[in-house]
Amino acid sequence: MRIDVVSIFPEYLGALNLSLIGKAQKAELLRIRVHDLRDYTYDRHKTVDDTPYGGGAGMVMKPEPWALALHEILEISTVGKPVLIVPTPSGEVFSQTAAYELAESEHLVFACGRYEGIDERMFHWAREHFEVRLMSLGDYVLNGGEVAALAMIEAIGRLVPGVVGNPESLVEESHSDDGLLEYPVYTKPSSWRGYDVPEILLSGDHAKIAAWRKEQQAERTRERRPDLWTKHQNMA
Repeated sequence: MRIDVVSIFPEYLGALNLSLIGKAQKAELLRIRVHDLRDYTYDRHKTVDDTPYGGGAGMVMKPEPWALALHEILEISTVGKPVLIVPTPSGEVFSQTAAYELAESEHLVFACGRYEGIDERMFHWAREHFEVRLMSLGDYVLNGGEVAALAMIEAIGRLVPGVVGNPESLVEESHSDDGLLEYPVYTKPSSWRGYDVPEILLSGDHAKIAAWRKEQQAERTRERRPDLWTKHQNMA
């Protein structure tokens, strides 16, 4: 999978070189390239924003630098229409389902906006060349798209075959196929500061352990995410 990220703070994306995503790049399972949007400006101040038409607070990102940056990425793409993901609080909510869907893509591009957002005309232009997805991490506002891009790239990248060492671990995670939260996990020692590992996990009875874990998933989901529990019940 190829992933391109465009930002005015390319250093922010340095975390992509760490942990599993960094190892996946070294193994050539993921090919990630970060682009500095200011490289696609031509004035001495490398201006990427201007005041909004109609008035209002803040600044708006100019469409031309974005078009130039994205056009360069298009020229090296090997797919017809790469997926352009724009992190924004006004987009659809990113989910594990979306992560699985996007993990099937050959080429993802992330456009990390700042300030009050990107000139709307850029999106009209981009839809001629990309499959555009405006996506939000949740109902809150960040200073820019970099944090959201990092989270989405990790969520998507770890689903690419070979990135996670044991693929079975992906099946039992929160928000997987059954929509429930993950069960609690424990390790050695079996007794720690007065707290003991549940006896069932020490029994060696795998059928009973599986049933206990399923019960814990249901209990956690009911308690912490009643919205997910309702959805799970409706799907049952």
